[in-house]
Amino acid sequence: MMFELFVMGGPLFMGLITLTFLIALIVATVNAFAIFGGGEEAAKGLLRLSYVKSIGLLALVLGVLGQMIGLYSAFEAIQEMGSVSPAMLAGGLKVSSITTIWGLICYVLCLLVYLGLSAVAKKQ
Repeated sequence: MMFELFVMGGPLFMGLITLTFLIALIVATVNAFAIFGGGEEAAKGLLRLSYVKSIGLLALVLGVLGQMIGLYSAFEAIQEMGSVSPAMLAGGLKVSSITTIWGLICYVLCLLVYLGLSAVAKKQ
């Protein structure tokens, strides 16, 4: 199911969003080690932790960009065909939303990681 959605959403944007999410997780992991290591690195790690939130936001923006490009392509095809059924239009809208949904999921997960690590770091 997930692989089908990945392909339907378009490998380019779905891949970019996934790569962005993985980078955010790597940044979070590196900063978590810095925070839990203590000392001066903990303060720097806490400051750099906001990068996780920003990278997650980039994933969301890439998802919206993917949807806009998909909608543009769909509307261009509809314009060339002339008339199209409502079911076909709804299907196109559904497929174009996949990248935005995946970007939003990635952003929410990055935000949860950011909030969780921030809360733990402030308790220390």
